[in-house]
Amino acid sequence: MADNHSLDQLVQALRCLPGVGVKSAQRMAFHLLQHDHEGAQRLARALQHATEQVRHCALCHTFTEGEICATCQDPRRDASLLCVVETPADQAAMERTGAYKGLYFVLMGKLSPLDGVGPREIGLQKLFDRIDAPDAVIREVILATNFTAEGETTAHVIAQGLKTRGVQVTRLARGVPVGSELEYVDLGTIAHALVDRR
Repeated sequence: MADNHSLDQLVQALRCLPGVGVKSAQRMAFHLLQHDHEGAQRLARALQHATEQVRHCALCHTFTEGEICATCQDPRRDASLLCVVETPADQAAMERTGAYKGLYFVLMGKLSPLDGVGPREIGLQKLFDRIDAPDAVIREVILATNFTAEGETTAHVIAQGLKTRGVQVTRLARGVPVGSELEYVDLGTIAHALVDRR
């Protein structure tokens, strides 16, 4: 595609999305240009607007257009509960359950020394500062990082950092998914469910 510099640029731009390889990016680009020119324009405008307007909440670090996000401003939220998650997508998943009514802190990542991601890169000091603030009423920090090696390491480091701060630290429970049959559940999940039984 030597004479299609703009098309090549679009394909390369689409490849920055997670899980999108060359062929998928080409399919998307061809579809947008051939079948949905208006959709392509709408996508371009939405991306431009989002990159200009969306920032991090000053309190919880999630995405917002204002200085402080709507969740942090909501007076109905329980300010004594702080749920620590890795990403805004994880926060959204917690919100969809309708079961959690506290506040959040979004790390925007997880500790991964091999990838050069340490405590500074995920803002652990900002988390600790929020808990230590003179006006803070946080009594429990719920560690809701993912159950990967990096997520477990992140949860452990946070728990160690909170040991002397006078707050209760809890971790999301792990176990057998609702509606599943034991014979089809992996052994690690069964083992954790057995250890964490109640």
